[in-house]
Amino acid sequence: MVNSRFRAVEEAFARPPVYAEAPSAVTSDYYGCKVFNRKQMRKYLSTETRERIYESIEQGVVLESGVAEHVAAGMKRWAMDLGATHYTHWFQPLTGGTAEKHDSFSEPYGKGDSLEQFSGKMLAQQEPDASSFPSGGLRNTFEARGYTAWDPSSPAFIMDDCLCIPTVFISYTGEALDYKTPLLRSTYALAKATSEVLEYFGVKGTRVFSFLGWEQEYFLVDSSLCALRPDLIMAERTLMGHDSARNQQLEDHYFGSIPKRVLAFMQDLEFEAYKLGIPVKTRHNEVAPNQFELAPVYEEANLAIDHNQIVMSLMKSVAERHGFKVLLHEKPYKGVNGSGKHCNWSIGTESGLALLSPGKSDEENLRFLCFMANVLKAVYDNNALLKASVATASNAHRLGANEAPPAIISSFLGSQVTKAFEELLNSRDMVKIGAKKGYKLGIPQVPELLIDNTDRNRTSPFAFTGNRFEFRAVGSSANCSSAVTVINTIVAYQLGKFKEAVDGRIASGTPVMQAVLDETRECFRACKDVCFDGNGYSEEWKAEAIRRGLDCETCPPRIYDACTSERTLEVYRETGVLTEPELQARNEVLWETYCKKLEIEARVLSDLSSNHILPIAIRYQTLLLENAAAMKTVYGEERFVAMSPGLLESIEDISRHICSIRRMSGELNALCNELDEIEDSREKAIGYNDRVLNYLEDIRDHIDALEMEVDDQMWPLPKYRELLFIR
Repeated sequence: MVNSRFRAVEEAFARPPVYAEAPSAVTSDYYGCKVFNRKQMRKYLSTETRERIYESIEQGVVLESGVAEHVAAGMKRWAMDLGATHYTHWFQPLTGGTAEKHDSFSEPYGKGDSLEQFSGKMLAQQEPDASSFPSGGLRNTFEARGYTAWDPSSPAFIMDDCLCIPTVFISYTGEALDYKTPLLRSTYALAKATSEVLEYFGVKGTRVFSFLGWEQEYFLVDSSLCALRPDLIMAERTLMGHDSARNQQLEDHYFGSIPKRVLAFMQDLEFEAYKLGIPVKTRHNEVAPNQFELAPVYEEANLAIDHNQIVMSLMKSVAERHGFKVLLHEKPYKGVNGSGKHCNWSIGTESGLALLSPGKSDEENLRFLCFMANVLKAVYDNNALLKASVATASNAHRLGANEAPPAIISSFLGSQVTKAFEELLNSRDMVKIGAKKGYKLGIPQVPELLIDNTDRNRTSPFAFTGNRFEFRAVGSSANCSSAVTVINTIVAYQLGKFKEAVDGRIASGTPVMQAVLDETRECFRACKDVCFDGNGYSEEWKAEAIRRGLDCETCPPRIYDACTSERTLEVYRETGVLTEPELQARNEVLWETYCKKLEIEARVLSDLSSNHILPIAIRYQTLLLENAAAMKTVYGEERFVAMSPGLLESIEDISRHICSIRRMSGELNALCNELDEIEDSREKAIGYNDRVLNYLEDIRDHIDALEMEVDDQMWPLPKYRELLFIR
């Protein structure tokens, strides 16, 4: 009988690339064809209706019911022209993914007929079951009513045969049950606070946005191999697996030539993304084998986050067509780099004014330093909260593992910006910020290179990279809203406090620009300890971070305490982003999710141990025992012992591993049963963190040792060398 693992390996090797045909060789011919954007609105909506919906998108004006009826009629005609038969309110519950309930346009009409209907009410509002999603206690099973409401600022789109309408999701009593609602509130709070500070610089009446550019890292694995790994299917990461002799140590995969099967997948993914108006721009090999990255052009944060959620869904469906499984877990393989989703965040105005870019005049540079200082003060004061926004059971495997930022939130500024702030601390006058400098390489055909004001520091969780901050600690499977909402909120709160202080100085007779300069100086002085340009992996930095008062907690369930601290409650209360009950509920969801993730891993590992590993190990041990018995019969006791010392040692090692795995698996199951009896979510989550994680690692060590002992022909699970290197 041929081992199913080897059949799967042969299938993976033989699978050819599957090339999809683009609708046109010219992307602009079909870009956004599945999005109800302004181009489609001009075709399907009247001028008056378009003006009203533009006002809603740009100024937050509530659409009248009559206007919604006209929008719904035009949207339905457009969707049906593209073959859509259903519609759905597409929302982002606290699962971290997306949700949709499809309803047909078709309605019974007359006797045996049907009529396609889609009204303004259907567009504006739907009622999903709110008790079936994580709510942290805001909804009970007997309190099922919840509502989804249309978000006109994110355009509707078509997936397969369904018109998808981006919406918020709230409970019957009005609490936010999703990621989009607080994101939109935080965007409004940030825009308001930023606009008020901009008035000091003569900038009035302009709309302010937060912008986001995400970088999505992911792994691909052949689907036939993945099907033989219950841990990848159930837990989305390998719970066992010995290191491959070769992984990423040659550093030859990063930016290397993209394998043909992978390139075909990437091309197909790009075609689908372009049709949905998602401006994907960059693709490349990442550091680890079979790890890749996709990144788009920057967009307004709300739209960028919707696009990222769509892309993560697209990746999975497109991968199936190419015989791949996409792994978005932050650490699917032990011993190689994990995956993040770097969130490049910035703020700017409708007119294109980038508030985190140095300028050419003293006033422009003061504006830059003012907003920089306020962002840094927000990060310093809300250090633990920002970390809580990215702390998950899966991301904990990645952070601080010499491949991603450490679990200490600090900010890299670079030498020129740091120098400017240092000069500001020691002077009452405005400081100069150096322009970009050039390097000549001495090669005639290569032009002078313009060097940015800052270098890059891969160990910094919140690094300034020229005109934005790169929040590198966000996990690859995360909904970016969690992190972006926190950044928007804490910066909005800090800008409000900054304005209060500046207004106080002005009321005391200080000229406006001097008041802004003086308060910027004091703002930076109060938060300079969050700035660190060195090696974030070093043990010296961990000790220094404690001395500076930065949060150094690494246990996610304890990190979540920051979400409901007194300071956090004040920040959210002042900005109106989340109420105290909403914050408490989200904390409950975080603790519950952490428990469930670890319990799944524990149960899966226990099952794999009992049903896959131990039977094979015992069978191989039996073969060794039979071999030992036969040799002893042929050669006698004395010669057998002299001839086969390694054989006896192998039998003893295998016996030790088998006994340890059996014992610890039983203890792990009992421990999970014990923890399940704990009613307090926080206490239970801490129990899983403190007591279960060690079992997962210890059992894995024994299984990985067996993988190196047992005959390769018998081992049932695809090994790392197969998962990572077969294309």
